[in-house]
Amino acid sequence: MKVLKLSAQGLPQSWISLEEAVLHYAADEVRWEVGQQVAVFHGGHNAITGEQSIITVNSIIGTKGVPKINPFELRSSLTNTKLFVRDRYVCAYCGDHFHEAELTREHIVPVSQNGRDHWMNVVTACKACNHRKRDRTPEQANMPLLYTPYVPSLWEDFILRNRRILADQMEFLMAHVPRTSRLLM
Repeated sequence: MKVLKLSAQGLPQSWISLEEAVLHYAADEVRWEVGQQVAVFHGGHNAITGEQSIITVNSIIGTKGVPKINPFELRSSLTNTKLFVRDRYVCAYCGDHFHEAELTREHIVPVSQNGRDHWMNVVTACKACNHRKRDRTPEQANMPLLYTPYVPSLWEDFILRNRRILADQMEFLMAHVPRTSRLLM
């Protein structure tokens, strides 16, 4: 399970482990928290009062200080898993829905024709369509794209990075994705 760490201003910074979240709580770096309580950690006993320390961790925390990462300078790394989720496991050529094992990263302008490996030049394709298109552009292969590629926003990228997002974390992130996002469809 991961905790969504935000800047004090509410911008996503990273997915962190429960242990990393506890360190933020213990260092009094958590400015605010939302979402559900996901864990309770029991520490040692105070020698004077005898009280045991307890840290309750929420699924979303906002931390104090200036972010180490400027989220607007982040570029979403391209992985097949994130690509397939972005494209909803749908082949850009035949429009059918497939399991991840049956999909490939398809370069719109093939690498052999100086096409680059970046978000705006790749789509999800089934193996049959990828094989049929070969090293041609969609126009050369007479295989028009059924949807266009796009670069995921910061908020979409945080969704694409984590396969096990809690409902309250997803609700928080989805409230910030662009209205045109494929993740909303």
